Amino acid sequence: MIKKLRLKLIAVSMLAMFIVLATIITAINIINYNKAVSDADSILSVLEQNEGKFPEPGRRREDFLREEMTGDATSDPSTESRELNISAPRQDLMKDDFRDPFNSPETRYESRFFSILLDENGNATENISMQIAAIDDQGAFEMAEETFTRNKQKGFYENYRFLRAKTDDGYMMIFLDCTRSLGNVRNTLLISILVSLLGLGAVFLLVLIFSRRIVAPVSESYEKQKEFITNAGHEIKTPLSIIAADAEVIEMDTGETEWTADIKSQIKRLTSLTNDLVFLAKMEESVKANVMSDFSLSELTEETVKPFGSRAKTGKITFANDIAENISYNGDKASIEKLISILLDNAVKYTPEGGYIYTSLSGQKNKVVLSVSNTVKDDLIQDDLDHFFDRFYRSDKSRNSKTGGYGIGLSVAKAITERHKGRIRAYAKDKNFLVIEVIL
Repeated sequence: MIKKLRLKLIAVSMLAMFIVLATIITAINIINYNKAVSDADSILSVLEQNEGKFPEPGRRREDFLREEMTGDATSDPSTESRELNISAPRQDLMKDDFRDPFNSPETRYESRFFSILLDENGNATENISMQIAAIDDQGAFEMAEETFTRNKQKGFYENYRFLRAKTDDGYMMIFLDCTRSLGNVRNTLLISILVSLLGLGAVFLLVLIFSRRIVAPVSESYEKQKEFITNAGHEIKTPLSIIAADAEVIEMDTGETEWTADIKSQIKRLTSLTNDLVFLAKMEESVKANVMSDFSLSELTEETVKPFGSRAKTGKITFANDIAENISYNGDKASIEKLISILLDNAVKYTPEGGYIYTSLSGQKNKVVLSVSNTVKDDLIQDDLDHFFDRFYRSDKSRNSKTGGYGIGLSVAKAITERHKGRIRAYAKDKNFLVIEVIL
């Protein structure tokens, strides 16, 4: 139990750290990628507005905006921008934070691009500008024609960002080489992933070291609890034996009475509870006390089922089973027998008169499936099913002793199953039909 608790602590810590780092890495790289795309689109926009070329180096930003709005390239360049009838959005473009190639005189020399004219049918007709050495005219024409068929205004063709603009005679395709910016994006992604993996590794080592200290108080408390149960169990057995012997002596002197029968009945129940608690404590010890051996699980199940069939008949309960033959298993035979007995005893106790109990054993590939199903009197509630294997849990909130149960049996069944590295679960086939399934 403590080992599982520690593993869960490590797993939850690492999962939380992974989610946080993944979120941060994703956000950073999305922002970085969008920045690269936005910068490329800004350059493509300028090229589009200047017919596939960069404006002359001597032109000012005001001249560029004036020509765009008025279409007059001969306007007096000395005219101040405030004299122009420029709308508020266009005035914003003239601020210092305007992201266009004019912010850096080197942009026109750093950018690698080419512009191709196409007719209405998408056939390349002219190379307007070719400021790139990585591709020739023929390759540029083929790229433009292939990209045109995608019917997209903007996008990527390998490492090129493209823009399709409508012209009077057809279309203009502008391609900007983004190899450097996309390379920076990839490098940032790779570095952030590597750094995060190193961080996860460091956190894992720290959590692994400190988790032992974190669960130490719980481990100490749990060990004391198991020690108390074991010691108390042995201490209780002695007075129980004495009380049982005294009851026998009284019966020898006075004969069996209602009171001596009741004493013996309660001694039997208390002894059974004590044995189950001690057994459960031993099953949960870290040192394996089980004696593993090969045995016929089919024969063991058949032998264990028979006595419960007789008990079921006395309660007018229909008892049926389907036990596959020749199923062998390697495990603690005594513990598995106790597991089957617990499940059948639980079914017989809680099946109402006229009810139905069905036991099944089957082999599926590398696992064995044992299930015990029975009808119940009251409707099954999911909240009860979730707690079926908790110690001292009983769906009967009144804790009626008529059934003879203490709510410890299924906890023992779970401990036996887990010791054999199996799984156990309880589910409702319908509202009045309970199925407890063990997979070994």
